[in-house]
Amino acid sequence: MTTAKNTAKDTIETMTTASNEAIKDGFEKSMKAVNDFSAFHKDTVDAVIASSTTAAKSIEELNAANLAFAKKSMEDSVAAAKSMAGAKSVQEVLEIQSDYAKSSLDAMMAEMNKNSDLMSNLVKDTFKPINDRFSAALELMQSQR
Repeated sequence: MTTAKNTAKDTIETMTTASNEAIKDGFEKSMKAVNDFSAFHKDTVDAVIASSTTAAKSIEELNAANLAFAKKSMEDSVAAAKSMAGAKSVQEVLEIQSDYAKSSLDAMMAEMNKNSDLMSNLVKDTFKPINDRFSAALELMQSQR
């Protein structure tokens, strides 16, 4: 009888110890997952902030370039108008106008290329932190399997 009692007691103690170990292990894994998620979330918020900051700086740069181009275009227009006003003949007016139109078109095409490059860099640089977070999310999901 005592042996059966001791066996039952040992069995219960073994089960209790195993249960406690399983609960402790599960709790530790859960806490690690919560900590990992919190760190991941913080990094994601940081990436969104970095992305927004980059976008704002790039848009500011684009606006500054557009304002500078508009100012130069206006100055060139005024200079061409003054030259035409001082022309001695209709032929000279036509030559000044033709030169102005050609230089304006060339400047506009160059500015469009510059803006295209700025926009391309804006998109690439703005979305890089977000793309990095998507990659990190995939890695995290794969590591949790």
